[in-house]
Amino acid sequence: MYSPEDRRRAVELFIKYDLSCTSVINELGYPTRGSLYSWYRDCLESGERSFGPGGHRRYSDDQKRAAVDHFFEHGQCIARTVRALGYPRSK
Repeated sequence: MYSPEDRRRAVELFIKYDLSCTSVINELGYPTRGSLYSWYRDCLESGERSFGPGGHRRYSDDQKRAAVDHFFEHGQCIARTVRALGYPRSK
């Protein structure tokens, strides 16, 4: 697993090198193409270059609690919970 600093450095180089995975991997020796694209997407989604442990937080603690409560109170169906709360489907 790479530190937040390692991820930040890789994404900054990726941007600097006009989104060239090969150039970044050749210079740093890491990450994989998939990881680099994932870190870059996370950067775009969060609107900042935050690479704390586990990436950025997608949902607040209150949103998570509401989802868990709904799940157990309405028949333990993930699809129904996601639809009811308006959360995007996972890929």
